[in-house]
Amino acid sequence: MINFRLDRRGLLKGGLAAGTMLAAPTILTRSASAYTNEPTGSNVVLGFNVPQSGAYADEGADELRAYQLAVQHLNGEGDGGMLNTFSSKELQGNGVLGKKVDYVTGDTQTKSDAARASAKRMIERDGAVMITGGSSSGVAIAVQGLCQEAGVIFMAGLTHSNDTTGKDKKANGFRHFFNAYMSGAALAPVLKSNYGSDRKAYHLTADYTWGWTQEESIAASTEAIGWETVAKVRTPLGAGDFSQYITPVLNSGADVLILNHYGRDMVNSLTQAVQFGLLDKMVNGKKFEVVVPLYSRLMAQGAGENVKGIFGSTNWHWSLQDEGSKAFVKSFGQAYGFPPSQAAHTCYVQTLLYADAAQRAGTFNPCGIAEALEGFEFDGMGNGKTLYRAEDHQCFKNVLVVKGKDNPESQFDLLEVVDEVPAEQVTYAPDHPMFAGGELGACNPGA
Repeated sequence: MINFRLDRRGLLKGGLAAGTMLAAPTILTRSASAYTNEPTGSNVVLGFNVPQSGAYADEGADELRAYQLAVQHLNGEGDGGMLNTFSSKELQGNGVLGKKVDYVTGDTQTKSDAARASAKRMIERDGAVMITGGSSSGVAIAVQGLCQEAGVIFMAGLTHSNDTTGKDKKANGFRHFFNAYMSGAALAPVLKSNYGSDRKAYHLTADYTWGWTQEESIAASTEAIGWETVAKVRTPLGAGDFSQYITPVLNSGADVLILNHYGRDMVNSLTQAVQFGLLDKMVNGKKFEVVVPLYSRLMAQGAGENVKGIFGSTNWHWSLQDEGSKAFVKSFGQAYGFPPSQAAHTCYVQTLLYADAAQRAGTFNPCGIAEALEGFEFDGMGNGKTLYRAEDHQCFKNVLVVKGKDNPESQFDLLEVVDEVPAEQVTYAPDHPMFAGGELGACNPGA
C-alpha cells in the first residue's frame, strides 16, 4: 500500500495552513463583487471547519484527511478517486471552472461559538467561497446560519440532527449525511426481528439538538413496534464518566439501554455500561440489550470488544462493494494506510458535489450553485442513487444497519452491515412534524 508523507496529525502535506493570509477577499470590497468572495485570481479557496479538539476530534481528523484528498483529486493529483465513478462527468481533475482549488482550515472545538468565529475568519480574512465540516449538529446549525448571513454555501459535514434540514434549514445550506429520523426508520424493523416487540427502553441522551432529535426519532420508531419507553435522561456533552447515569438503569425495569451518544461520549458510555455488567443481566425474562443508534467505525474502534453484537445505523461503511465506495477506500487507504470513516466519506462527497455544482452552474455564485444542487440526482458515490431534495436540501439515499462483529478480522473490521435499507423506506414528507417549524428562505449571494 502506498504511503504518502504525513504530518504529525496524519494529514497529507499541502494546501494552505490555518491562519495563512491570502490576497484580500472580495467580501471586503463588496462594491466590486457580484457575490461574496467572487474569485478574481487563478485559485478558489474552500474553508474546512472541523473539530480538531473536543469530544468529536477523532471524526474531525478523518474529515480533514478526506477534504485534503478531495482537493488533490479536484486538482488532478492522485488516482481521481470517486471522480472516476461519479455519475456526473463535469469534473475533469483540472480544478473548478479553470481555477486551482486551495483551502484553509479552522478548529470548531466542538463548540458553536468557536465554530462560528472560525468560519467567519475563513470567509472574511481568507476569502473562502464555501464552508464545510463539523461533527456536531449544534456546530453545523450555528455555522449554517452564519453562512446564510454571509452569502456563502455551507456543505454540512457530519450532522445527524433532524433540525439541520428541519426547523433550522437554510437556503445556503446542504446536507449529504442522513438524519435521526432515518436511523429510527431503518433500525426499528431490525430491532423487532432480533429482540421482539415487547421491550422496555431506557434512553441516555446527549443534551443538545442532535441528542434531542435522535431520542425523539428512536423512541417514536421503537414505540411503533410495541416497545415501551421507560425513561429519557439527558447527559452533558463530553461528560466522560457516565456511571451516575448508568446506575439507575439497573433498577428501572428496562431491558434495553439506548445510547444516544456519539464520538468519545459513546465510547465511554458503552464501555461503562459493559463494565457494569448490563449485557450479562436478565431482565423481564429477557437478555438485557444495548443499542447505539448512530455508529461510526472510529467509535467502534474506540470501544473495541464492547461493540460486539450491538446494533446501530451508519451513513456509509468502508466494506461496501459498489464501485464508488471501492474507489474511495482505495484512494484513502493509499494515502493514509487505513480505511475511511463515514465522516470522511460524507465530507469527501460534499466537496465533490459542491465542485460539480459550480462546474455545472458555470459560477461560484452561491445561488447558482444552490440551483444546481436542488433536485440533483446522482450515483457512483456510495449509498446507491441519491437525491438532493429541493424542498429542504436533504440527501435521500440508502441507510445501513450495522452490528458489532463477533469475530473481527482486523482492528478496522469491527462492524458488519446487516441490512442496506432502501431510500424509499427512510424517506419522509417535507412537512413531517419532526421537521416542521422552519422555512428554507431565499438564497443569499452576499455582496
